[in-house]
Amino acid sequence: MSFSVIGKPTGRLAFVLPLSLLFLAAGPVSADEQGAVEPVVEAAVPGQNATLKQLGAGYTLNLRGIEGSDSVNFDVRADRVVTGARLNLEYSYSPALLPDMSQLNVLVNDQVAASIPLPKETAGSPQKQVVEIPPHLITDFNRLTLQLIGHYTMQCEDPQHSSLWAKVSNGSELQLQLAPLALPNDLALLPAPFFDRRDAQRLELPFVFAETPSTTQLEAAGAVASWFGAQASYRGAHFPVLLSELPAQGNAVVLLTEGQTVAGVQGEAAAKPSVRVLTNPNDGNGKLLLISGHDAGQLKQAAAALVGGSGVMKGEQASVEGVSQLHPRKPYDAPNWLPSDRPVQLGELTEAKRLSVAGYDPGTINLPMRLPPDLFTWREAGVPLHLKYRYTPQPVSSNSSLLVSISGKFIKSLPLPSQELLKDDQTLMSRLKQDETLLRDAHLTVPLASFPLQSSLQLRFMYDYIKQGECRDIIIDNMRGTIEPTSTLDLSGYRHFIALPNLGVFRDSGFPFTRMADLSETAVVMPDGYGTAEVSAVLDVLGHFGDSTGLPATAVSVVQAGDDAVLRGKDLLVFASGGNQPLLQRWAEHLPASLGGQSHFQLSDLAYRVRDWVSGDDRIDERRSNGSVALGSGAVDNYLTGFESPLDSGRSVVILAGGSPQGLGEVTAAMGAAQDEDNAIQGSLAVVNGTRVNSLVADEQYYVGDLGTFRYLQWWLSRHLGGTLVLTAVGVALASVLLYLSLRARARNRLKD
Repeated sequence: MSFSVIGKPTGRLAFVLPLSLLFLAAGPVSADEQGAVEPVVEAAVPGQNATLKQLGAGYTLNLRGIEGSDSVNFDVRADRVVTGARLNLEYSYSPALLPDMSQLNVLVNDQVAASIPLPKETAGSPQKQVVEIPPHLITDFNRLTLQLIGHYTMQCEDPQHSSLWAKVSNGSELQLQLAPLALPNDLALLPAPFFDRRDAQRLELPFVFAETPSTTQLEAAGAVASWFGAQASYRGAHFPVLLSELPAQGNAVVLLTEGQTVAGVQGEAAAKPSVRVLTNPNDGNGKLLLISGHDAGQLKQAAAALVGGSGVMKGEQASVEGVSQLHPRKPYDAPNWLPSDRPVQLGELTEAKRLSVAGYDPGTINLPMRLPPDLFTWREAGVPLHLKYRYTPQPVSSNSSLLVSISGKFIKSLPLPSQELLKDDQTLMSRLKQDETLLRDAHLTVPLASFPLQSSLQLRFMYDYIKQGECRDIIIDNMRGTIEPTSTLDLSGYRHFIALPNLGVFRDSGFPFTRMADLSETAVVMPDGYGTAEVSAVLDVLGHFGDSTGLPATAVSVVQAGDDAVLRGKDLLVFASGGNQPLLQRWAEHLPASLGGQSHFQLSDLAYRVRDWVSGDDRIDERRSNGSVALGSGAVDNYLTGFESPLDSGRSVVILAGGSPQGLGEVTAAMGAAQDEDNAIQGSLAVVNGTRVNSLVADEQYYVGDLGTFRYLQWWLSRHLGGTLVLTAVGVALASVLLYLSLRARARNRLKD
């Protein structure tokens, strides 16, 4: 069967590459095979254990009131089935609770799994309880809820009384016993089982080649790795590389050209590139994603078809009739980045249902955001935020409000007036009678310095509970709050301009390479005689870029040093392990490490001034060196460094170098590791020793971007006092000359009269 597909972006969080694809199914799976899942294979697989903190509970769960609850989500991979589950619960509760009328409920998907009594004897002290959860309650996507049913008196009670509390430690652990579930060989399941969004663990997916891949084959593999990196998102991804062997267990991506064979798996002999799913011969529960073509060029076509059109593939195999790009990418159009050329609606950042909350103490509405890292904020008032929201007004005056924060940093509190305060406004009251909610809007200016590059706009409705008096306090759950999807955040007033090198934005966003989301202006420069470690490092970094942009790197160039023509006009991402990269010799004056075994570093206090915030004052980044040190050692250090390309003004070079292939792996691992102030990749040089990172800085600095002539002149004068004085003196002199000539002409005219 053939398909004609035109894909285009369908949202900011789910991307479909704009390709025109024609697929021809070469080996369809029968309807019976596609419709039925194979029986469970009874074999031991690693269990899935996670604390409530790992599941998203950043703090102790505080359950308050007569019916307080809190929840976390957990998921189970599609190729796993739960055979047993237990919750190792750590909790404490109020001594004032009545044992006969109070309990702690454990619910899975709103079904009660267990009710834990709360006896007086153990109240007020830490408790531990093992709760067995029936496996049949657990599905693919699950919600675990802890609910307190609490009462402190047999008489009339305050439903929000301070004695009604229980605390559940976020160190409580959920343990799942799993068995494998064999899935059919069906492309319709992609990206599963190679990546499963239900799995919160880091993605580890081997790439298999018959022999050391060529640069063109690496371009195909890089597109696939960046696609999986975009899918993995916050989880991170690692892509080990194998030559002429398949993994002993699990899944893998196999790239073969015609005639190549790995452990009995052959590249397709068909005239057209193809994508196929088959079972791993070494593991009946593992799958292989076979990407094949007649040559390396067709392999790139198959990879482009996979990352752009996997959503329409089905069956065991699909052949690619043709691939063509409809429109070239534009700078800063990465699907994961906030648009900087137009106002963005908040409804584009999340599902509409997540913009609504209910109850007196509803959860926070979180809107994830990624900023382009080079927004120029100098002398800018802030980002305009036009917020439209609905809420349920309370009958009488209250202190209810809508809190606006950025990644936990408070920005502003917007009051939510009661009906009593609105009674004189007949227009508002008439609108309120329609659906018992009131639409309001507010215009805020949010300082861009409040935005980390990866941030979250947080909106929380805070309703004040108004006590009615003894025996009259009943909580009616009719409070609602909604953020209108048409609310907007507007970055279009900001220019793009940044001081480089800046390894902080390279690590966080892949900048400047990700300025073009498909990496069409990037060249990856491979070392001579590269092997599996270097190939794995390249795939890991491209996967990291995919996480940043949300787009596969379908236009990246992979080259080797030799001909400067292929390096010109590109931002260069250079890999080296030991002394196998010729560019390290040619550009030795730019490097912190010499090939003769001596390392020389320029030092500043940047390491003590780590900045995670966007700033328009690039002087903060300019930590000029205040010392230098030369070290004699037997090997080149592991480091990342950046500088302006010696071949093109305004183009960037970033080098990832290791003293050995294993050292290069440490460098790429540091890019994906958690960062803190003492262990952050920043500045123009980051030295990696195992898991330890030391950031240093050099004097050389250059700028990329465009401010416009007048804005650039303003900025330049603000940084150069001497230039300001000279320009002022020239202006005064010019004005004086003009005034002198004017007065002289006037005097001559009077004399003539």
